[in-house]
Amino acid sequence: MAEAAVIGIPDELKGQSIIAHVILRRGFEDQVGQGLRASITEHVRRELGPIATPAEIRVVEALPKTRSGKILRRLLRAQALGEDPGDLTTLEG
Repeated sequence: MAEAAVIGIPDELKGQSIIAHVILRRGFEDQVGQGLRASITEHVRRELGPIATPAEIRVVEALPKTRSGKILRRLLRAQALGEDPGDLTTLEG
C-alpha cells in the first residue's frame, strides 16, 4: 500500500464497522483480488489486533484531500452511506 484511510460506518451487530480505502504502490495495481485483500486483513490483525479488522477493503486510485493534504474522511463516509458530503470548497482541485 502507498496510502490508506479508514472510516467507521454503522453496524447493527458491532456498533461500527471499518471500511478501508487503500491506494496501491505502483506496479501492484494488477494484483487486486481476494489474495491482496486477505493479505491486508491479516497484516492489520497481526499489527493492530482483531478489533481493527476492516469489514471491507476498497482499492482506490486517489483519496479526497484538502489543499493542505489532509484526507477528507467525512467525504468517504458520506459516499459510503449515500449522504450529502456537505461543503467541499476545501477539496484539492
